[in-house]
Amino acid sequence: MQLIPAHTAAFEEPGVLRVANDTDIEGVNLDGVSTVLLHFPKFTDGRAFSQAFELRRRRGFEGRVVATGDVLVDQLLQMKRCGFSAAVLRDDQSLPVGEKLLRHYPAFYQGDVEQAAPLFARRAA
Repeated sequence: MQLIPAHTAAFEEPGVLRVANDTDIEGVNLDGVSTVLLHFPKFTDGRAFSQAFELRRRRGFEGRVVATGDVLVDQLLQMKRCGFSAAVLRDDQSLPVGEKLLRHYPAFYQGDVEQAAPLFARRAA
């Protein structure tokens, strides 16, 4: 997962789609879209987690999914598991701490976007 400091974030290139956190992902036109920006208006509003999951699992979107807004390092691991490929960290968040947290757990018991099968099923295979 790519971590981007807020002061360096700029998404002006073609193929970028900004999606409000109250948008139904099923109805979003993804033709020509390479990057989807999902917004967290405050860290307690988790609707963008569901949007990222739907983009990856239900819509099969393979481009970049970027978290923007009130993004804390505490949320990064769950963002990655839900399908985010990048996150723009809030200005007061530490990039090194975020990178360390992303490396902390080598595996998870439950399945996620990256690995749909739970750990017991992967070990049995």
